[in-house]
Amino acid sequence: MKITAIDTFTLRIPTQKPIALDLPEHRLVVTRIQTDADTDGLGYALVFGGAGSESVEAYARRLATLLIGEDPTQVGRLWDKMYRADRGIRKVGVAGYALSALDIGLWDIAGKAAGLPLAKLWGAVTDRVPAYGSGGWGSYSLDDLIGEAKRYVAMGCGYYKMKIHHAEPLENRKRVEAVKKAVGDGVRLMVDVNQKLDVDGAIRQARVLEDLDLVWYEEPTLADDPAGCAEIARAIRIPVATGENNYTRFEFRELIERRAARYLMPDVCRANGFTETLRIGALAAAHQVAVSPHVVHELSLHVAAALPNAFLVEFIDWTPGDLFDGLPRCVDGAFRVPDRPGHGIALSPDAEKKYRRS
Repeated sequence: MKITAIDTFTLRIPTQKPIALDLPEHRLVVTRIQTDADTDGLGYALVFGGAGSESVEAYARRLATLLIGEDPTQVGRLWDKMYRADRGIRKVGVAGYALSALDIGLWDIAGKAAGLPLAKLWGAVTDRVPAYGSGGWGSYSLDDLIGEAKRYVAMGCGYYKMKIHHAEPLENRKRVEAVKKAVGDGVRLMVDVNQKLDVDGAIRQARVLEDLDLVWYEEPTLADDPAGCAEIARAIRIPVATGENNYTRFEFRELIERRAARYLMPDVCRANGFTETLRIGALAAAHQVAVSPHVVHELSLHVAAALPNAFLVEFIDWTPGDLFDGLPRCVDGAFRVPDRPGHGIALSPDAEKKYRRS
């Protein structure tokens, strides 16, 4: 089997309220890998909020030239070829997104060639992955916040994550308390700082929340500062989660060595695809650190199902019904791993026509 062509394009997906209050659209940079064996692979990187998607698409086109004529089932070798290309460009940020989209498409072909869902191809430990509902952006009114949390609870989610973006720590506490009261004792909450605080500010905010039995305190400071994250983790009583804006196993190794987090959150669309995300998961397992993959639950659940140290996948219910075929549904707070070979996701027949960015 040989790769004959790779079609690369961007889909522009408008969001609905309340998510649209903070993020009016997302973009998917798609890499559709064609072979001479009538087995195609779908890869994509979700560019949250859309910023920088043009650069991701451009670099994905560059990396795609390295794959033409290659055997797509030799995913590890091709990943290394892409990762080591262009030595002046580290495979983080834009380049990490681009490599991720291609790696995801290659694994989709490998799973189809083997006739197996990716989780089983990698040695699944479960066929059902629990999820947490996620959202709660800073622009939400309190009614928006509580309404969204209750929608996730109605789907069976026993966990809900909300942002704490207000400049005043006590205002953030009031919002957390309001949600906690609304969803009841059976639902636990996480909070997300989204890198908006410095070390001292993050410690001050956490101490205002420490008695609320939170699951974790996410991205308390800049992702570029693992030393600062570790300082926060030592200073507060809420477990720290981070990693959605880290891209390689080497970055995650530093987070682990510094004991900067109890939960690591690689994103398969950023962290150089399935190949590197699985390595990150195995590294975390060797250090008794839990992994909770970031967003794209439809892809992340394969990783989580193959890792003994996976905790939860993140479920953001933003996807329009006419975007994907085969999108898993949240039932009783969890996702079943699809039986379809590969990752099991396809674009709906009219999705490209409707959403493709000109």
